[in-house]
Amino acid sequence: MHQANVIEHGAQAAPSERRPVSKAGQAAAHPWLASYPPGVPAEIDAARLGSLVELFETSVTSFADRPAMLCFGAAMTYATLGQQARDLAAWLRAEGLAKGDRVAIMLPNVPAYALAIFGILLAGGTIVNTNPLYTPRELTQQLTDSGARFLIVLENFGATVASVVPDVALDRVVLVGPGDGLGLKGRVINLASRHVRKAVPPFRLPDGLAVPFAAVLRRGRGLPRAAIQVDPEDLAFLQYTGGTTGVAKAAMLSHRNIMANVEQSQLWFDSKDPSIERCCVTALPLYHIFALTACFFQFMRTGGACLLIPNPRDCDGMVKTLSRTPFTHLMGVNTLFNVLINHPKIGTVDFSKLDFVVGGGTAVQRAVAERWKALTGNTIIEGYGLSETSPVVSANPRGMRAFSGTIGFPLPSTEVSIRDAAGQPVPLGQPGEICVRGPQVMRGYWNRPEETALAMTADGFFRTGDVAIMLPDGQFKIVDRMKDMILVSGFNVYPNEVEEVLATHPGVLECAVVGAPNAETGEMVVAHVVRKDPALTLEAIRAHARAQLTGYKVPRQVIFHETLPKTNVGKVLRRMLRDETPEA
Repeated sequence: MHQANVIEHGAQAAPSERRPVSKAGQAAAHPWLASYPPGVPAEIDAARLGSLVELFETSVTSFADRPAMLCFGAAMTYATLGQQARDLAAWLRAEGLAKGDRVAIMLPNVPAYALAIFGILLAGGTIVNTNPLYTPRELTQQLTDSGARFLIVLENFGATVASVVPDVALDRVVLVGPGDGLGLKGRVINLASRHVRKAVPPFRLPDGLAVPFAAVLRRGRGLPRAAIQVDPEDLAFLQYTGGTTGVAKAAMLSHRNIMANVEQSQLWFDSKDPSIERCCVTALPLYHIFALTACFFQFMRTGGACLLIPNPRDCDGMVKTLSRTPFTHLMGVNTLFNVLINHPKIGTVDFSKLDFVVGGGTAVQRAVAERWKALTGNTIIEGYGLSETSPVVSANPRGMRAFSGTIGFPLPSTEVSIRDAAGQPVPLGQPGEICVRGPQVMRGYWNRPEETALAMTADGFFRTGDVAIMLPDGQFKIVDRMKDMILVSGFNVYPNEVEEVLATHPGVLECAVVGAPNAETGEMVVAHVVRKDPALTLEAIRAHARAQLTGYKVPRQVIFHETLPKTNVGKVLRRMLRDETPEA
């Protein structure tokens, strides 16, 4: 079994171990505390938090009759979730899964995902979240790097798995149907899916390697429920990150990391009252850390339901689902909000029950946020986080009336420091790298001690690679990714700023800004634009930019596209656009 190389966070101590600091001392060191909403504490007691298994046991008992997952017009109750997750755990243990062994999940947002998460954790395993759209090369790299022994995959992607089997060391492959976990209706959904899927390439896995998910649950039901002692410090997830900017590496997230972030977020958003039944639109994929914590675990802890959207790229289907199902919360990225506000049938969706909406994953553009507010009456609460921080670092307060354009204040027990390249704090209002310390920060990168060391400061802060400024009241405002900054004649240009301006043009549907080599200025600004108005021209975009930006920030080139390349979460892949941009 692989052993993870863990580097401790230098001088960092757990919140419960830190020496008491006076309120005055806290306010001086952490100016954001003075702006905290009423009732939100400065610290959480992370040491008292249990494991995700304890969260599971409490929720499936307390909310047995409530719906936990909604999908395809059917519901899975907490009682069903509890029973089937235990069945899966029993099967995994009987198949030889040892505590700490890795199990990869390669699923879109279907009900079996919830069963897989809790079943693996109950069995003492560590989850490797895997993008179902991975190519064979990407899948081979992740399975090899993680040392996963088991793979739970939607049968639609069986051909990809079959192509990598000779190159990886898998003990078993569990094939999932989209309706698994939903009883009789689920079996009907599976039959319909297989009929539609006839065009998918056929595949064959070696004899004895593959087993249907339904058969796993049947066999597990008759097996003993061996109790596995799961400690809060045990690894819960290997969460791969960095795939859009380089070789993906896995952030090691413990049960306590995730539980701390759930606690921090629920205190911040005041959403711990279990008497209120909530429903969260879960269009972001559960293999992404934002949806995993903010949609899944946060709502599982309080008896809420996840309204699963298996394919958010099917905009018509998503809008139809939203128009038929009441929901109270929505977590999204800028792309999702933009798609919804521009959909011709968005008027059929009832937003009246929305409690709050959170935007993250990538910067929410002001033009999109304002149109969202006009459509729904709800302000997007923007937050900030990363895979390495489980993910939430900061957020705007719940109940804010207008979009702020900031990433808000650090959550309880979270320290944020803006630092220069030498790791020294910069003066207030000056840009620098966001560095984070708190109980939600990862234990390190899996089997990458050198990269872990580079990512941490001497005093235990995680270096995010994002550039921000701190405002006088303790809010933080993102400037951009350090790697995305464009240097024009010695002047820094941050793509986010230019994109914000371009997005306000009525003829622009979406845009992304990158740098390209230029003999005269070193680099130049290039805008990649998807038009809402087919008549939109380069000259019109440049004129719009010139009215609001200094000359060196105005795009020298504009390249029009039908669509922009994105991750499955909706982040625009600036790296791909840079590769497509010609020099000038």
